[in-house]
Amino acid sequence: MKRTDLPSLVILSAIAEQRSFRAAARKLGMSVSAVSQAITGLEESLGVRLLARTTRSVAPTAAGERLLGQLQPALASIEEALEQASASQADIAGRLRFSAPRTAVQHVLLPLALRFMRRYPAVSVEILAQDAFTDIVASGFDAGIRFGESLQQDMIAVPLGGPLRFAIVGAPGYLDGRRRPELPADLHDHDCIQRRFTDGSLYRWELERDGKAIELAVTGSLIVNDDALMLDAALAGQGLAVLIEGLVAEALAQGRLVRLMEDWCPAFPGLFLYYPSRRLMRPALRAFVDFLKTEA
Repeated sequence: MKRTDLPSLVILSAIAEQRSFRAAARKLGMSVSAVSQAITGLEESLGVRLLARTTRSVAPTAAGERLLGQLQPALASIEEALEQASASQADIAGRLRFSAPRTAVQHVLLPLALRFMRRYPAVSVEILAQDAFTDIVASGFDAGIRFGESLQQDMIAVPLGGPLRFAIVGAPGYLDGRRRPELPADLHDHDCIQRRFTDGSLYRWELERDGKAIELAVTGSLIVNDDALMLDAALAGQGLAVLIEGLVAEALAQGRLVRLMEDWCPAFPGLFLYYPSRRLMRPALRAFVDFLKTEA
């Protein structure tokens, strides 16, 4: 293939996307005849038919599909490079949409987003706090936040802080007169505040010591679907709760909660910002990712 074929590859991609010579011509600001001539010349240069044409439709041939499969990421990279080359801080504008668990929004994403918007006043941010897993591409989000163990293989992930740990806690008033648990089996003798996920399942407490991992189905008289509610219930003396360390640090320091079974709560991969690896990265998202690398 000659370098002069490169513009024709852009035209081929537009036709495959629009499934129409006329629609592709409108998108590219060209005449239909110019688009048709470019594809004919490309096919003659390569010696293979790339598009199957009828009077009503156009679609890639098998050879065209193979070429487009390799072509699309390259074109996206070229377009991104051109945008990045021409973008300055003043050009960074638009809206960024994020999906993240409520706890991550409150303690991580929102503070970062506010500082980011002060640096880039032309950028607006929309945050949807949702604990359910969401297809960020299908739902129109630029990026999401999840724990590292939950990320799909085809996502690019940027760490938000370091590893995290859970803490098993209870109020002093609840623990008075009760034997404090030391082993997972001891938790069956306690009223454990349970958490229900959006899919209807109950969280099984994840414990580990000396390489031995356990997922324990605890029991208790209260079920909630939010970390803040679980914390409030634990502070009120309802029972034991398992929460991220950062959520209970202040209450522990104040003596309003007591930490238990700390040796059964090892560190695990923390939160990550993630976005599709094959999606064109807009300058605003690139700026946010760069911001995270220095500020998070």
